[in-house]
Amino acid sequence: MATDTHAFLRELLSIPGPSSYEAAPARRWRREAEGIATHVRADVAGNSYATREGTGGPSIMLAGHIDEIGLIVSYIDDEGYLSFDGIGGWDSQVFVGQRVTILGRAGEVTGVVGKKAIHLMKPEERDKVSKIEDLWVDIGAASRAEAEQRVRIGDAGVLATGLVEFPNGRLVSRSLDNRIGAYVVLEALRLLGASGSAATVTAVATTREEIAYAGGGARSSATDIAPTAALVVDVTHATDYPALDKRRHGDCRLGGGPVIARGASVSNVVFELLVEAAEAEGIPYIVQAASRDTHTDAEAIFNAHRGVATGLVSVPLRYMHSPNEMVAMEDVDRTAELLAAFCRRVGQATDFIPA
Repeated sequence: MATDTHAFLRELLSIPGPSSYEAAPARRWRREAEGIATHVRADVAGNSYATREGTGGPSIMLAGHIDEIGLIVSYIDDEGYLSFDGIGGWDSQVFVGQRVTILGRAGEVTGVVGKKAIHLMKPEERDKVSKIEDLWVDIGAASRAEAEQRVRIGDAGVLATGLVEFPNGRLVSRSLDNRIGAYVVLEALRLLGASGSAATVTAVATTREEIAYAGGGARSSATDIAPTAALVVDVTHATDYPALDKRRHGDCRLGGGPVIARGASVSNVVFELLVEAAEAEGIPYIVQAASRDTHTDAEAIFNAHRGVATGLVSVPLRYMHSPNEMVAMEDVDRTAELLAAFCRRVGQATDFIPA
């Protein structure tokens, strides 16, 4: 894969965009899509679409959510300290001692998450898990009035960590869940290139997946374009680090290739086509069992309008929902290649109804 597309990924990862506040990374995604797709647009839910017209085949949706977990300002006290809530699923311990970037009135505002110092704690307090209500954000303001000049209740933010490249092609950053999926679906569209496909393929950067109790942007975007089939790209837990039971969580390793889900909210027809495409192209892959909901956009799309034949392809990721998530770039590249190969194999005669 060309290095300039990796440069786009690095830029995309650096732009704060927690759920419901994804406009900035979505704008950057659409700008990149202008050079790839024949049609690029957005909708009122913030979803972004990039379409390459086919030659008469069915419609395929490639969905990767562009939001990330974050925080939201819920109160400003008289001294200018900010109380906050989490956006998405957090281990509250992760917040302790972190710097944050808040999307304020006139731009980004830097703050630090404060907690009572260990020297000032009573012995019984030291063993307690920190809860979000025990923490606050300090932006250096001396009063509520001063703080309110820079931030408002309802402003969102993210943990302020930068991208780092590790040995063995490993990338560490916040927002890999799931800016990586939004990147992969657009890269798959790029890889279709001049050869194109019989199917009309639309890459969608969906919104609000991390808080998608009612389906988020995935449901509304799937209803909008009414695809015959869809591939959802997300991340899944790598299980190649200490203290994980592979009998319970499966064997999923960085560098093992894309992870293809089988089970809940997944079409068996799509699953088999993905496996065929991977084996034909020599792409290593991992199969992951999903006995219940996948907790991804797959549920919302699988059940949209009259139903969509949906597949789920994931990138193995360590340390999910932390400021230092980790992926192997070879897995990212292979996932995009698998999606493109799948799209090329789908034609007018492809039947997605289970036999």
